Amino acid sequence: MVVRIIRVLIGFAAASLAAAFTLVLFVFAPGEWASLSSDLSGERLSEAGVFALMVTPHVAVSAALPALAGVIFAEVRKVASRLFYALAGMATAAAGLVVFHLGEAPDQATILHNYALAAFLTAGLVGGLAYWAFSGRFVARRARPAADPRQQASPAPPAGTSPPGAVAGGT
Repeated sequence: MVVRIIRVLIGFAAASLAAAFTLVLFVFAPGEWASLSSDLSGERLSEAGVFALMVTPHVAVSAALPALAGVIFAEVRKVASRLFYALAGMATAAAGLVVFHLGEAPDQATILHNYALAAFLTAGLVGGLAYWAFSGRFVARRARPAADPRQQASPAPPAGTSPPGAVAGGT
C-alpha cells in the first residue's frame, strides 16, 4: 500500500512538471521558439526552465482534486491504458480552465479563448501521459489465476481406501 501511494505521488509530480513545461511552451510565442535555434542561449533556456519550475506548484494545486478522482478510479478499476490517462489529463486540464474562468473578475479579459484552450488541453494530455509513464502503466491487474485445463483435479480415491499417509483404523 505504501509503495502504491509513493508510486502515485511520483507520477503526480512528474505529470505536474510535464504539464508546466508544456504550458511554458505556449507562453513563449511560436516565433520565439522558431528563432531559438539561431540564438540558442543558455540564458533563454534557463529562463524557460525556471519559469516552468515556478508554474509547477500552481499546476499541481489546480489539478490535485480532479487528478485524485481519476487516480482513485484507475487504481480501483485497475486501469493501465494510455488512452485513459491521456483523456483523464485532458479532463483535469479542462476542469482547471473552468476554475480559472470562474475566478476571473467581471471586468477582466477572459481566459476562455482558443489559444488557452489548446494550451490547457495539450498540457493535460502531456501530463496524463507522463503520469501513465511514471505510475499508471504499473497498475497491476490482479485477476484470479484461471484454472489450467492441463491440470485437472486429481480423481478421488476409490471407495474403501484411505488417502496416502492416513493411519488405518486410527482416530
